[in-house]
Amino acid sequence: MSEKNKTRSIPAFHGSDIEKISEYFRIPKEKIVKFGANVNPLGLSDSLKKRLADNLDIITEYPDRDYVSLRKVIADYCKVDMDHVVTGNGSTELISLLISHRNAKHALLIGPTYSEYERELSLNGGVISEYQLNETDNFQLNIDHLFQSISEDIDFIILCNPNNPTSSAIHKKELTTLLHIAKEKNIFVMIDETYVEFAPDINEISAMSLVKQFDNVMIIRGVSKFYSAPGLRLGYGVTSNESFLKTLKTYQNPWSLNSIASLAGEIMLQDHEFFQKTRSLILSERERMINELKLLKYAKTYPAYANFILIRILKENLTSYDVFEAAVKQGMMIRDCSSFKGLDGEYIRFCIMNPEDNTRLLNCLQELLND
Repeated sequence: MSEKNKTRSIPAFHGSDIEKISEYFRIPKEKIVKFGANVNPLGLSDSLKKRLADNLDIITEYPDRDYVSLRKVIADYCKVDMDHVVTGNGSTELISLLISHRNAKHALLIGPTYSEYERELSLNGGVISEYQLNETDNFQLNIDHLFQSISEDIDFIILCNPNNPTSSAIHKKELTTLLHIAKEKNIFVMIDETYVEFAPDINEISAMSLVKQFDNVMIIRGVSKFYSAPGLRLGYGVTSNESFLKTLKTYQNPWSLNSIASLAGEIMLQDHEFFQKTRSLILSERERMINELKLLKYAKTYPAYANFILIRILKENLTSYDVFEAAVKQGMMIRDCSSFKGLDGEYIRFCIMNPEDNTRLLNCLQELLND
């Protein structure tokens, strides 16, 4: 929490705390636009809703234990070998399995980042270190500096790309260097690509094409954000480390993914119209919002590769909570980033929603962060 906010008794809200926020501010949750959840504003596609409604009888049968059809769709979607694909009950299950069965003695988190990684690592009992991205570099990772500054006993690295909450990203050339050096040092790398489909150029940010070359990496993805289905709990991972894949499948609960989620995944990942519609909305609105945010007198806007934008508040005596409170009172829930470790200062984060809602938020911020 920032120094300004430490002096005040204020509640801590996270991106999905819509019920708590609704109760605290006495605003019906249906009237709050969730700028803090980072979920696609388009919601589920109509074709998906119809296909699922027409196939509800699928729950009368067990899903295929090996999820062959779904894994084939995922492999085609990611342009990888189907044998390198594993499915899970949300990306959270796969992150947990990966961390627990890698049994890292000394793990390194590249932050500021998603708090769930540290929670899972702490349950495993190993040493956890952090490498903080530099604000003066717009939170862009310097690979050479990273390996010059970490200890020799690091055996596991966790990287979110694009990163939450900074929306910064590492490009494929840098990822290749990272994995090459990590391979030489016997370091396994987990890359969380939850937000990669929102990147301006997916192929330039994703490490999927490197999986065949490097067996010291596992890429984690899900459908919660891009496909607007956090309640579905569908995640998947990709790695060419065959012995580790075998271990994962041994310890994973059978049928960890239900029949509806399995079918929905196949439908979603083949819905090219929804894919293009989402990217068209996010890419155009992100550019518009960033251009307007850069005009704010008392804010610094960082380059954004995900579907959310991080800004730093530079106005004296105006805290991140002040901005959060002002926005939520107008029916817009953004993220006060004071709870993120490594974000020293006043930061807020908000995702890209529908154009009319984005305009409302921009107007709110202009009132607060200009003269």
